[in-house]
Amino acid sequence: MGDDDIPRQQPNSHNCYVCGLKNAYGLQLVFFDNGEDQVWCDYAIPAHYEGYPGVAHGGVVAAILDEICGRATMVADLNHFMMTAKMEVKYRCPVPLNVKMRAVGRVTQRRGRLAIARGELWITEGVLAAEATLTLADLPEKLRGQGSLDDLGWRVYD
Repeated sequence: MGDDDIPRQQPNSHNCYVCGLKNAYGLQLVFFDNGEDQVWCDYAIPAHYEGYPGVAHGGVVAAILDEICGRATMVADLNHFMMTAKMEVKYRCPVPLNVKMRAVGRVTQRRGRLAIARGELWITEGVLAAEATLTLADLPEKLRGQGSLDDLGWRVYD
C-alpha cells in the first residue's frame, strides 16, 4: 500500500452532493486511498435514495462511481481536481439499499490533461453491482479561480 500500509483519508468539502459533510441532502461519503493507485469508500445507500422498491436509484449509483473515479485521479495530488468528460456505467445487478458496499477506483491511463479511470461498486458478498469507465479532464482554469480550497471546506475531517 505505501506509507507503512496505513490508509490515508482524503479531504471532504462542505457542499458537494457526494462528499459534502454539510450537505443535508447529500451522501456524505468519506474516501481513503493507499497513497499509490487506489481509492475506496464503504457505504450503505439509505432508503431515501430508492429508485425501484428496495433498489438504489441508478443516478445515485452513477454519482458514487463518478466520484470514486475522480478521487482516483487525486491520489498523487489531493488538490488536483478533474471533471468528468465522458462516463459509461454498466449496472450488473440491482443495487440494494441499506447494505454496506465498497466502491473502488483506479486510474488506468493518463495523457496530458486527460485521465481514464475505472470505478466499481462491490456488494459485500463479492458481487460486482456496477462498474464505470470515465474520461476525466483537468478542471478548466476559469473554474479553478472561483474560491479557495478553504471556502470549499476542502480538508480532512475527524
